[in-house]
Amino acid sequence: MNATQTSRRAGSNVRLFASSTTWIEPEAIRQLYVTTQLDAVRFVAGFPNLQPGRRGPSGCAVVTDSHLYPAFLGGDVGCGMALFQTSLTRRALDLERWSVVRFDLEHPWEGDAVSRLMEAGLTPGRFAHELGRLADGTHFAELLVVEKVRDPAAFAQLGLASSELLALVHAGSGELGQSMLEEHLENNGEHGLAVDSEAATRYLLQHDYAVQWAGVSRQVVAERLLEPLGGTARRVLDCPHNRIACRRHGAGQVWVHRKGAIASERGPVVIAGTRGSFSYLVLPCSDEEHHAWSLAHGAGRKWPRSESRLRMRQRYTRADLEHTPLGGRVICEQRDRLFDEAPGAFKDIDGVIADLAHDGLLRVVATLRPVFTYRMRSAAAWSAPLRGAFGRR
Repeated sequence: MNATQTSRRAGSNVRLFASSTTWIEPEAIRQLYVTTQLDAVRFVAGFPNLQPGRRGPSGCAVVTDSHLYPAFLGGDVGCGMALFQTSLTRRALDLERWSVVRFDLEHPWEGDAVSRLMEAGLTPGRFAHELGRLADGTHFAELLVVEKVRDPAAFAQLGLASSELLALVHAGSGELGQSMLEEHLENNGEHGLAVDSEAATRYLLQHDYAVQWAGVSRQVVAERLLEPLGGTARRVLDCPHNRIACRRHGAGQVWVHRKGAIASERGPVVIAGTRGSFSYLVLPCSDEEHHAWSLAHGAGRKWPRSESRLRMRQRYTRADLEHTPLGGRVICEQRDRLFDEAPGAFKDIDGVIADLAHDGLLRVVATLRPVFTYRMRSAAAWSAPLRGAFGRR
């Protein structure tokens, strides 16, 4: 059967791009329908990574005519994943040495954040100190090898070589985006904003700033990851998956609210797997209204964090999760995070990609294998000596 499941009721339009074999929680489906009842919603598109959220599902795109919904978008405005070409090669892999480097990505960057933001055309603002830091959530910085190139021409157009290591950074706007959500909730509750209102104009200015800020922050995180290893990073792709985009449609315009979804209208994108599975570099094959000009951003959770933690502790030891079946190393010294972000807590990325490919929404350019994933050090490690790795702190 076709992977797309389209369901219609009076006053709503739900399009679910997932096969019947893909696990999606019933609560996520319910939330998808509830979202269609908001004012000015034309339709919603759900993807195989669909999962329930606090203020609506993630793994979907909501298309509206005349209203914005900041509460639905949530606090991590501009969150996304960026793929970088590095100057390191596969021959440079040294997981034992890298595993003792104190990257400190979960701590504020000691560089010149003010200058960096000004170079990007952004006013530094009161959250400049957060630039280049991995905040909470499922954010990470990762090094990958190119496992298999399936579309050599598309791969070559990106200027990549299969001998090079790539870096993947998942990060957002952190406290900046959260402050925007709190301001909106204080002034408007969970209500939407008419796009021609002063409140909407003010929110969009903040939103666009946060999206750009998050992109700069991902670049800084990549540089912080590579610099202690003697490498450099060139951004290849940047794929925000928490944003609102305006798109011309017919004689007017629509507003696409992407939450856990990426745009399919800007060329190649990366769809992330887990620490223990492949990620995919793909080329969108469709840029059409029926799927809200969007794709899934990654695998998506099977269960909430607390449930995932309990399930994973019953199946794995800490050592199991620090060394992946694909030969990778994971640095996550906060025990709860290690278990609730375990690969088994997420859906099968191969199935997610297969569903989207079955519907003709993408074709795979290359598969990427994670070899080194950094999440966080423990408090003890933050104050511990580096033990001589690369001679750096």
